[in-house]
Amino acid sequence: MRKTNEPQTQADLIDQLKRVRAAALEHARVVRELARERRRLIEALLGDGLSQSDIARELGVTRQAIQKMVEAGADKPKR
Repeated sequence: MRKTNEPQTQADLIDQLKRVRAAALEHARVVRELARERRRLIEALLGDGLSQSDIARELGVTRQAIQKMVEAGADKPKR
């Protein structure tokens, strides 16, 4: 954003909007990747014998939160 008192033109505002949109899309992509990685790690720990409660305790969340994280990836096909 400009720090002067000059009003932004519509073209400037559109350009800024496009940059913000691109950044938001990139952040959403990164969030999806991190969620998949988190599920993969949780599933690996579960496979090693840790319980959902054990994992939840380590992360400072509830067991139900862990269950939801695992279930969120179970229904969707992997890309």
